[in-house]
Amino acid sequence: MLHEIPFQEILQKIKELNAEKVLIQTPEGLKREAQALAEFLERKGIEVIISGDINYGACDLADREAKMLGCDVLIHLGHSYMQINLEVPTIFVPAFAKVDIVKALEKNLAEIKKLGRKIALITTVQHIRDLERAKQFLEGEGFQVFIGKGDNRVSFAGQILGCNFTAARVGEDVDGILFIGAGYFHPIGVALATKKPTLAINPYSGDSAWMDKEVEKIVRKRWGMIAKAYDAKTFGVIISTKKGQLRLGEAKRIMGLLKEHGREAQLIAMNYINPEALEGFDFDAYVVVACPRVPIDDAERWRKPVLTPPEVELLLGLREEYEFDEILGGKREKDEPFGISLKLPKR
Repeated sequence: MLHEIPFQEILQKIKELNAEKVLIQTPEGLKREAQALAEFLERKGIEVIISGDINYGACDLADREAKMLGCDVLIHLGHSYMQINLEVPTIFVPAFAKVDIVKALEKNLAEIKKLGRKIALITTVQHIRDLERAKQFLEGEGFQVFIGKGDNRVSFAGQILGCNFTAARVGEDVDGILFIGAGYFHPIGVALATKKPTLAINPYSGDSAWMDKEVEKIVRKRWGMIAKAYDAKTFGVIISTKKGQLRLGEAKRIMGLLKEHGREAQLIAMNYINPEALEGFDFDAYVVVACPRVPIDDAERWRKPVLTPPEVELLLGLREEYEFDEILGGKREKDEPFGISLKLPKR
């Protein structure tokens, strides 16, 4: 397995809770680990159900489903704790990656130098445990390295989510941002949100990539989407019933803006937001006030224009500069401990 899943620690937490039945929730990349964990726990006398639903992050917890299924505990793989109201005790398992990130930094030192001397260092939870080691290596190479604290939607300094890049904002004098992790999903969001040069280094392949061209391409497409919505009179404003994505207040604000500018707006609630489920409606355009990645990553699937809240403000002439939509939290007082984390429902 490419990720650390501490079977014995998880079992110990389950025993501490006197739990007999658990639900395991996992993102796509950890399904084999979830299967192996289920087999291990069942050999120890624990009844296990694996959730087969797509999981989008700690914002998308299956605690409600665990309660419906009569499970005593939810085991959530691949993400760290996000401050959210829980319905059952939940064990968060970050699933740290078994990869040496410093080797990838050494290989790409020439590219990193192009960022400048002052850099912000960020990653996803899979590599967060090794971030300090990466910082020490880079400082040894002459860089001034900053690790932002972030807000309380993240668990650790330097950690980013697909919807939250507060840890990448460490001051205007930073020359660029270095992201360590796989894929372009996160670093493109960072570049969009911070407007800073962003270099992504994949610790698995050792490859590196600059995000500037990808960002330019996406921003052009988003302005095109805004233009398509220019003559729209009726808008479906979509909110998510996923606990960590529910922004009802923001949705009502957007509806108010649309109505003030002569447009009609109707609130739509969905769990899994997809264009196919909306085909029967007769709205001219949609606004997604949920995960900010949905209207951007799935843009080609929508037959009608689909906007984010900041894009609505651009459409209505209330702002001039393009801005990425984020879901922000409040102040985070301290980091979570490294490793698994047990969180209980509030009484």
